[in-house]
Amino acid sequence: MSAGGASAAAAAAAARRRREEEEAMTAYTHADLTEGWEFKILRSATGQFRNPDPLRQALEEEARAGWVLMEKFDNQRVRLKRPAAARAGDAALGFDPYRTSYGMGEGTLAFIIIGSIIGSISLLLVIIFAATH
Repeated sequence: MSAGGASAAAAAAAARRRREEEEAMTAYTHADLTEGWEFKILRSATGQFRNPDPLRQALEEEARAGWVLMEKFDNQRVRLKRPAAARAGDAALGFDPYRTSYGMGEGTLAFIIIGSIIGSISLLLVIIFAATH
């Protein structure tokens, strides 16, 4: 398996473990599910929720859509809930109230990492080539 294939497989396995962990951590009561609540997990690919200011900013934005913090799982994930009736104001928000990513998405982060690796290798090859000629 190539390094890229191994990385993709490891990333997929990590994502699967996170989903399974989230399912185990998010047991909902019958009342939660029948009393008109919606739930979501907001994720930060770069762990922004470790810092109080970005966490506060994210929660303030989500509060505009009626979402309230239920719990912070870790520095990358928070669980939120809101009354289903809050949907009525969604059109005026200016952002997707059902977004599940905050800040830089995983795809963008992966692109930056891969670009940095390719750029570093290219620079190294240029230096080696210049040193040998």
